[in-house]
Amino acid sequence: MKNKQKLAAEMPQSFTADDCRYVLRLYIIGTTPHSMRAVTNIRRICETHLKDRYELDVIDVSQSPALAEGEQIIATPTLIKMLPLPLRRFIGDLSQTDRILLGLDLFEV
Repeated sequence: MKNKQKLAAEMPQSFTADDCRYVLRLYIIGTTPHSMRAVTNIRRICETHLKDRYELDVIDVSQSPALAEGEQIIATPTLIKMLPLPLRRFIGDLSQTDRILLGLDLFEV
């Protein structure tokens, strides 16, 4: 019979919030100041709070209109949190960091 330490080592570890990988899509139009602020803000948030745990795709709606149509993007910039679920959408330049962190379930206690 195996001892408890060996059994524990063989069992998968439970995942914590720190293990989650975030998949984000930011829809923008061109290089407008509003779009560039959104890109800068979400990159700062990701590097500060999700270091090495995120994938960020920046999609220019003017270059890929079919992608925007498929996601039903009606305003830009729009950030979509694809993973982890639930899916969430944020519209604007993403400058309200506290609201973005809350929506991404990254608020600090």
